[in-house]
Amino acid sequence: MIYFTELQNLPAYDVKGEYLGRIIDLGIDPSQNSLRIAAYLVDTLDKKLIYIAREQMQSISVRAAQTTVSAEEIRRNKPAGDLLRVKKDVLDQQVIDVNHRKVVRVNDIDLDIQPTNGHTELRILAVNVGLAAAMRRLLQGLTAKHTSRKISAFLPSTTIRWEFVNLIEPDAARRLKLRISYERLARLHPADIADILEDLSRDEQRSVIEALDHGTAARAISEIPTAMQAALLQSIPADKAADIIDEMPPDEAADVLQELPPETSARLLAGMEKEGAEEIKDLLGFEENTAGALMTTHYVALAQPSTVERVIEALKQFEGSVESVHSVYLVTSDDVLAGAVPLARILLAPANTPLWELSRGEVISVTTDTDAKSVVDLFRKYNLLALPVVDDKSHLVGVVTADDVLDLVVNHR
Repeated sequence: MIYFTELQNLPAYDVKGEYLGRIIDLGIDPSQNSLRIAAYLVDTLDKKLIYIAREQMQSISVRAAQTTVSAEEIRRNKPAGDLLRVKKDVLDQQVIDVNHRKVVRVNDIDLDIQPTNGHTELRILAVNVGLAAAMRRLLQGLTAKHTSRKISAFLPSTTIRWEFVNLIEPDAARRLKLRISYERLARLHPADIADILEDLSRDEQRSVIEALDHGTAARAISEIPTAMQAALLQSIPADKAADIIDEMPPDEAADVLQELPPETSARLLAGMEKEGAEEIKDLLGFEENTAGALMTTHYVALAQPSTVERVIEALKQFEGSVESVHSVYLVTSDDVLAGAVPLARILLAPANTPLWELSRGEVISVTTDTDAKSVVDLFRKYNLLALPVVDDKSHLVGVVTADDVLDLVVNHR
């Protein structure tokens, strides 16, 4: 194994032993092979940049690099376009360590020397983010390379395998050229992605959000403070922001739109699906810090005569987060709230059981204009997971969930 810091300023010679210059960077072509060094960038004595192609490199070590071709042939090499450069694009950059769910800075690159068909190739093994790599950087040029290795060996070495590295590239066009993917990042819990976002600059946040699919981006943004949500959504293209808001729970979408300038909110609403936009507009009409403003319009409600079997069908068609469904609500033919059945009781009952038989006692509910403090008090008093909200005619119009109340309590401490 060899480190990039040991290759920086390494002298390079052609097949005849003619001095070419010093290696200042390594290039990777992600469209061909993201694990292989595709080119060596050499700074010549007359300050010109020349490129040694990977198949032209005969041997490389911590002492020198030698090519399989003459200097004349190397100077005829054309500059390779859209290369990911190790020093320029990776070293000292922030990357996402998906295994440890955090943002780290790259101190060095671990490379493997591989003889291949008469020439030598370098393969990238990992980025090094530990103290050992930082020490090698500190000692670079001050002591012999083997001495630097011995000293750094006493310090912890932390690496991330190259194939698991998520580079943060703010430039959308460059991100596309380099084919940077956040596939592994998207598999993390939204709360972990939110923690990572909070460690990034606004440009870096934007690059991550723009690279994620709409659903993942919406779930992650829902986990960060509302003011940060608004600032982030304003920084990305309006069509992408509208698609993300469309994927958010209606109550959370309404909260963030209230943080935005009216003209921005109107533009985003216009870019959303009509049904989702109408739901959010209705919520925006409620006074702040009331049950109407806190509630979500995503809930499961069935007619009183329905059976347990019907619940399974309803859950399959439910467009909201199934994890947020704690009860199934029973309504009359004109949508008046008539009861609530905990999901746990439904799962234990035979399929043909009428839901009204599983409903116990009078259901606790609030009206849309009930103040937030009263809502919190009811959750505390009855240990509720969800609280239905009705209008002045007792029609079921929404549900306040425990996570909404928790956010309210935490933000008002």
